[in-house]
Amino acid sequence: MKLSPISQRRLTQFKANKRGFWSLWIFLALFILAMGAELIANDKPLFIKYDGAYYFPTFISYPETVFAGDEGFETETEYRDPFVMGIINEKGWIIWPPIRFSYDTINYDLPSPAPTKPDGTNWLGTDDQGRDVMARMIYGFRISVLFGLSLTIISSIIGVAAGAVQGYYGGKLDLIMQRVIEVWASMPSLYILIIFSSMFIPGFWTLLGILLLFSWVSLVDVVRAEFLRARNFDYVRAAHALGVSNGTIIRRHVLPNAMVATLTFMPFILTGSITALTSLDFLGLGLPPGSASLGEMLAQGKNNLHAPWLGFTAFVSLALMLTLLTFIGEAVRDAFDPRKTAL
Repeated sequence: MKLSPISQRRLTQFKANKRGFWSLWIFLALFILAMGAELIANDKPLFIKYDGAYYFPTFISYPETVFAGDEGFETETEYRDPFVMGIINEKGWIIWPPIRFSYDTINYDLPSPAPTKPDGTNWLGTDDQGRDVMARMIYGFRISVLFGLSLTIISSIIGVAAGAVQGYYGGKLDLIMQRVIEVWASMPSLYILIIFSSMFIPGFWTLLGILLLFSWVSLVDVVRAEFLRARNFDYVRAAHALGVSNGTIIRRHVLPNAMVATLTFMPFILTGSITALTSLDFLGLGLPPGSASLGEMLAQGKNNLHAPWLGFTAFVSLALMLTLLTFIGEAVRDAFDPRKTAL
């Protein structure tokens, strides 16, 4: 598909920002790896050949009787059990992921009481419950990015729709909606989030809905201003004169101009969404206990100052993620800035 001259210029300007361009590729690589977290860090083997048959425990659950016969249980196989591993190795072999721990796997064979220092088994050590820190970091990175993307996309849709209605129709509708948004935005959102988080059972979708109550407001003013400016342009008036419906004018003629400001702000909204989830997890009001969470890792680092690898790992992963997203946001901003010209 051939790009328009404007899109080609924007792409060129984006590539001209080397810091943002390479940050995008690094972030995409990390995100793709995190999306396959079960293939990197898991307490289940990737592949088993046993007695001439092939098994894929990462994707399919097998009872212990499949391998141990009458000596096993009907529950899912515990592949880290030396008894099960011995039976499988007698008639076959096992391929494990690089990290033999999931985010909730407890290592009962630690050389000292948890939390333990990094070693050959737990590359970044364990937390105060004996769980592998590197596995929790990988899963925590994934859930943070997915949560941030979900919140950013949904809040952007709501914010763009509200700003478009305000800016295009104006008048009393714009006045009423603007006063309502001003009152809503002036509320102490952090305290309300804490209250709601303590009232409802924590979960991914529950937190998403709570944070969505306030996150959509950030884009309304930007989109409203673009629509207020564009609705008086000659091509919009011409479309009105030709009898084009308001919905078509908004969607085909005005919205593309407003999306420039929206796309510029989205990487920064994403960083704010990830920070909000991390903050709630740090306070113990976020995801359910035991979930892979970078905020919970920060809290463990604060509570276990004698185990600096906990706080250091969480800090580095968060700092790297937010820095990459900030650099990407700067490159997107440059790409849509008509005053900038790629050298």
